[in-house]
Amino acid sequence: MSTGRSGPDPVTNTGEQQRGFPRRDAEGRILTLGDLLGVTLAGLVIGVLALLLFEWAFAALGAGGFGGTNGWLAVILPLWLFWDDFRAWEFGAARVLAALVGLGVGVLAGLLAAGLAAGLPALFTGALAAAVFTVVYAVIWFHGVHWLARRTG
Repeated sequence: MSTGRSGPDPVTNTGEQQRGFPRRDAEGRILTLGDLLGVTLAGLVIGVLALLLFEWAFAALGAGGFGGTNGWLAVILPLWLFWDDFRAWEFGAARVLAALVGLGVGVLAGLLAAGLAAGLPALFTGALAAAVFTVVYAVIWFHGVHWLARRTG
């Protein structure tokens, strides 16, 4: 039986490696920036496709025009993964500071992207903003938490 994490399995006491994606260490932290970006961007695409499906269905039923939903909703799955990785880190200044800086810069970058694409429908403007937020947050979070954790012990 495998726990889905690397390290000894508590049941069989073997060092079986995880075979899933994203790859994680024994504490459940995502190992590489590529894994973090890959999974979060896949979640973002799924979120955008779900929003497009709902928009199409409501427009087909005559319940509104197409493209009026806020595209920022597509960031729900990436946020879920970010929260999961945040919880995997031991409580301390490193994870809190990295998360706050990533959140602030990511939201600011997303709002800037949305402002530059202001002529598009809300669905597409928000989806672009969510994509920019996801990439910026992932990069700042991953490098920031690793760098700060090394500095703070």
